[in-house]
Amino acid sequence: MKTVSPKMSDIERAWFKVDATDKVLGRISTKIASILRGKHKPYFIPNLDTGDFVVVVNAEKIRLTGSKADSKVYKTYSGYQSGLKEKSFKRMLQETPEQIIIHAVKGMLPKGPLGRKMLTKLKVYAGSEHPHSAQNPQDLEV
Repeated sequence: MKTVSPKMSDIERAWFKVDATDKVLGRISTKIASILRGKHKPYFIPNLDTGDFVVVVNAEKIRLTGSKADSKVYKTYSGYQSGLKEKSFKRMLQETPEQIIIHAVKGMLPKGPLGRKMLTKLKVYAGSEHPHSAQNPQDLEV
């Protein structure tokens, strides 16, 4: 018996739409990361990009449990002295709510070129409007 490995031409990509209204960040991010990797498909292979596209709408209405909304801080470091920048969750939610979901999902994907390629299939929008209606995305309940 031989193990059958799918070719890139055999992989069919679907589109899923996730509404983030009043959803918990961690729970929605794990589901999105699983779909981007392709773990929901019967022919999942860890070293191939077999995942689907995910469109997330209403990113501004995402929520955190407990008191994390007050204490969560996003940090970036430029590598230079005094190059540490910090943004609180509340400020990030006001300025760039899309980056909250992208940051959470990015941490759950493989590191390296494969993970970066998977992350390009994630489309996040702050409001309920998105330009991917031509792809006819399926609604996904999380």
